[in-house]
Amino acid sequence: MRLIRNIYIFCSIFMTVEGDAPELPEERELMTNCSNMSLRKVPADLTPATTTLDLSYNLLFQLQSSDFHSVSKLRVLILCHNRIQQLDLKTFEFNKELRYLDLSNNRLKSVTWYLLAGLRYLDLSFNDFDTMPICEEAGNMSHLEILGLSGAKIQKSDFQKIAHLHLNTVFLGFRTLSHYEEGSLPILNTTKLHIVLPMDTNFWVLLRDGIKTSKILEMTNIDGKSQFVSYEMQRNLSLENAKTSVLLLNKVDLLWDDLFLILQFVWHTSVEHFQIRNVTFGGKAYLDHNSFDYSNTVMRTIKLEHVHFRVFYIQQDKIYLLLTKMDIENLTISNAQMPHMLFPNYPTKFQYLNFANNILTDELFKRTIQLPHLKTLVLNGNKLETLSLVSCFANNTPLEHLDLSQNLLQHKNDENCSWPETVVNMNLSYNKLSDSVFRCLPKSIQILDLNNNQIQTVPKETIHLMALRELNIAFNFLTDLPGCSHFSRLSILNIEMNFILSPSLDFVQSCQEVKTLNAGRNPFRCTCELKNFIQLETYSEVMMVGWSDSYTCEYPLNLRGTPLKDVHLHELSCNTALLIVTIVVIMLVLGLAVAFCCLHFDLPWYLRMLGQCTQTWHRVRKTTQEQLKRNVRFHAFISYSEHDSLWVKNELIPNLEKEDGSILICLYESYFDPGKSISENIVSFIEKSYKSIFVLSPNFVQNEWCHYEFYFAHHNLFHENSDHIILILLEPIPFYCIPTRYHKLKALLEKKAYLEWPKDRRKCGLFWANLRAAINVNVSATREMYELQTFTELNEESRGSTISLMRTDCL
Repeated sequence: MRLIRNIYIFCSIFMTVEGDAPELPEERELMTNCSNMSLRKVPADLTPATTTLDLSYNLLFQLQSSDFHSVSKLRVLILCHNRIQQLDLKTFEFNKELRYLDLSNNRLKSVTWYLLAGLRYLDLSFNDFDTMPICEEAGNMSHLEILGLSGAKIQKSDFQKIAHLHLNTVFLGFRTLSHYEEGSLPILNTTKLHIVLPMDTNFWVLLRDGIKTSKILEMTNIDGKSQFVSYEMQRNLSLENAKTSVLLLNKVDLLWDDLFLILQFVWHTSVEHFQIRNVTFGGKAYLDHNSFDYSNTVMRTIKLEHVHFRVFYIQQDKIYLLLTKMDIENLTISNAQMPHMLFPNYPTKFQYLNFANNILTDELFKRTIQLPHLKTLVLNGNKLETLSLVSCFANNTPLEHLDLSQNLLQHKNDENCSWPETVVNMNLSYNKLSDSVFRCLPKSIQILDLNNNQIQTVPKETIHLMALRELNIAFNFLTDLPGCSHFSRLSILNIEMNFILSPSLDFVQSCQEVKTLNAGRNPFRCTCELKNFIQLETYSEVMMVGWSDSYTCEYPLNLRGTPLKDVHLHELSCNTALLIVTIVVIMLVLGLAVAFCCLHFDLPWYLRMLGQCTQTWHRVRKTTQEQLKRNVRFHAFISYSEHDSLWVKNELIPNLEKEDGSILICLYESYFDPGKSISENIVSFIEKSYKSIFVLSPNFVQNEWCHYEFYFAHHNLFHENSDHIILILLEPIPFYCIPTRYHKLKALLEKKAYLEWPKDRRKCGLFWANLRAAINVNVSATREMYELQTFTELNEESRGSTISLMRTDCL
């Protein structure tokens, strides 16, 4: 761990030293790791481009002059935890770029120095030197920043050789320390001094000289076997020219009286920040705690972290009062299994109190505590249960930052809360708080952490937290995103890992100020209700933390695991109003289209025609051709307009129906059956006629029934051939007069497939001859068939009524 930390420190220094930028290589760094390989000598096949070489934790006992010639670009060399006994720094004369050299934890007894001008980090700590391995050449390493040393004896003359160097850190790691010449350490010129003491070392002299040496002093491994001075002797210790403002004691194992003396000694020094970490103490107290001299100090901060108690015979209340009476700005007692804390009955100057990771209970706030300057209170990791008690305590302070996380806090609706208006930051995570906590919050809160509680919803009756900017409510039981009607300035919201299925529209509409949202890892139901939420990332300025990996569908099952960004919900299927409007518009358009077709293309007429043709087609399918022929009774059916009836009756019929009755003509008015509809009669006439004669004139094209007769005759299914239609053009018809539905008729007229009635009477004979030839049927066969069929019908109908017989005679 120390090796990793030292490399990190070295890299930080290396990057910040002025004038070093040009020396940084542009090519890629190459690290070769040969640690823990039980090597007894340096590998000969090292890659020449290697810049970092790790040979730690091997069995190397000697370095050869040629071991590192091949790695001329080497910058970092780690040789710690080997068995090297002698070192000649000339071994690295060809490594001009070497900056970091770690030879700690070896068995070095001597060093032959050689000027390595570019070296920044050199660690020779935890070796077997008898004296400090420093010579004149070491004083010429002007770029040296971090220096690690060791030796059984420390003398002033050793440090005088490097007194002119401005070092950042000096690390003294001793395996043994048999002699220390007082006043040696202050000779060093360093910002930080870290001393790791061996067992049974006189701590006091090194502490006194260390405080005179550097701004930051760290001392590790202080045990009760050291020879501590008496209370009277430590009061007489000279502390002129003290420099240390930050003092850290690590791995301390003392009797309580010894710790008391250290506190008293440091209290009157230049130390402003005093930290004791990993401390174990106990025993019986012999010193009078009331004799502690609180005067003449510059102390601002005391930290006791990771405190362990052995069995001792003093009241803990005296220890607590000893610390709280110091009346400094910052006090930390954490990880100490402390069950309670006492404060003096008068106001104190504490601005920062940290009692984290203890076993404090609500009893702490049942006593009157006067903290008129308190701004930060850290009580996380305790056993506090009642939030309202904390609020009453805080209401007598100018508190700004409060950490109550990892407790057992709850709040009941009938409990009153009273917070100071100064509270801006509160951490209530990892408690047992429910929805009611929103009724016990300071109105001035700006940053609120409520993650890992038991909150199911944000009540609408909550206090208006108009100053709230950040809200962390992750890992709860919320089923919807909270609206911002009570948090109008909310800009950061964390609501991940809840039970949100479909965020409501209220959040999207009311939380316009939210710029950062973390709602990932919720069981989203990917339906239309989620559409507005999905669009937040695309169409708004909100930054979705974890998008899109943390936002996936849980329901429906066919979409489980699908990222929300890949879910496409159509606007029409999600917007009911838009869907209704769309349907209405489509229906209107279709209605208008149908109306237009009905008016412009006479669509109802075509539909009637289609229906009649369908019925006829079905009847034809069930009727054989022989049956169809037996149904024919007439040679021709004549279709004409009523306005042209005089010409039909005076000219057409007399010239076709001769006296011999060889041609039978079917006229609508002559054979109309009152028991059938008009359309059925027309179909029947065409069905029973070989030919259909159409008398064309402007009157014909204006008559709907004439068009009906023509349409059906043109699509006649009862005739195998296509010459059953005969057109007679009685009068010329302009094409613009022909309606659009007469497209078949118009096509025939364009082909001149018709007989034109001549205006010259002398040409009428030819006209009639052409007309008879067009009819051209086997008259005798037709006649016989007709008479036979008529005779059969008369015999059948003779058994019927008189009315039926009379009708047959008329026909």
